[in-house]
Amino acid sequence: MQIRPTNGFSGVNSVSLPTSRPVNTEAVQSTHTDQVELSFEAQMLARANEGIRADRVAYVKSQIASGVYETPEKIAATIERLLDEYA
Repeated sequence: MQIRPTNGFSGVNSVSLPTSRPVNTEAVQSTHTDQVELSFEAQMLARANEGIRADRVAYVKSQIASGVYETPEKIAATIERLLDEYA
């Protein structure tokens, strides 16, 4: 019995792969750059945080946590400042 291929292929053909070329990483790095764009809201938040003193915030937080921050004198002074500002 003789078996003949039905798809027209006769045997195995060798495949030659293209040779790899060295990549010029210098050229690749110089043509591609990362870019970041901040939204308007993010820019405003960044500007708002510029004047915040982290050491002072930590000090006030520790006073609030220990219960010594809100004294009657401080509350009265805050009320006075608010009334002056909005009056």
